[in-house]
Amino acid sequence: MTTKIAITGKGGSGKTTVTKALLRVLQEIFPEKSILLFDNDLTGELGHSFGLDIRNTIYGIRSGKHEYKTGIPEGMTKHEYVEWAMEEIIVPLSDNVDIIESWFVGAKDCRCPITSLINDACQRIIERYDFVIFDCEFDLKYLNQLVDTNIDLALIITNPTMESVKLTKRIAEFSSKYAAGGQMGVILNKASGQNLDRIYSEMKSAELDILGSIPEDENINKGTTNWESEKVKDAVKEFYFRLNLPQENS
Repeated sequence: MTTKIAITGKGGSGKTTVTKALLRVLQEIFPEKSILLFDNDLTGELGHSFGLDIRNTIYGIRSGKHEYKTGIPEGMTKHEYVEWAMEEIIVPLSDNVDIIESWFVGAKDCRCPITSLINDACQRIIERYDFVIFDCEFDLKYLNQLVDTNIDLALIITNPTMESVKLTKRIAEFSSKYAAGGQMGVILNKASGQNLDRIYSEMKSAELDILGSIPEDENINKGTTNWESEKVKDAVKEFYFRLNLPQENS
């Protein structure tokens, strides 16, 4: 059974850094498990953080602008074409880790057959992996427009400021119905040296669970381009037991 994790929040909150840290923690705990990174963020930042310039996306299939590695096989139905094309755009990162990028997605009320075909193809790809981590846009609505799949864990990444708390409330409100049945919580990123009592109080009053906090890593602020941090990884390992995820000895 696939465990599906969605990481969301405003741009610049640290979603990509947390995604990569969670990936590394999962690789340590479950080295034999397969993991798909599903980049649903319009910036394509996740691929860039691995040094990739991913041009072939799900949107490219939808729009007909996909640049294929090989010629399109003849005699395929639309269903077979979408399945074949989706396989073409999966990029291997290591033996057990792949990445796929969506870029633009179609609206759910679009009646074009391609919308349903892509949803079905995404579902089948997702179900092949032990873990799927979705690096999402602002909220989960954008992901749901692409693929209607249950989410086991939704993490809202936010910074420890009152302005960010207000935005987190909105993200949770917009995303809650798409994460129904799963765990949803907040990760405070760049939480170093501040008095967090008021932040915790505001989150509690909004019935938002703070599942963990991550200290600021100055190396990332100084221009680290791979968004990879030992500090962040260690912090994720510390609060991992609070997450609705398989545990080491389960």
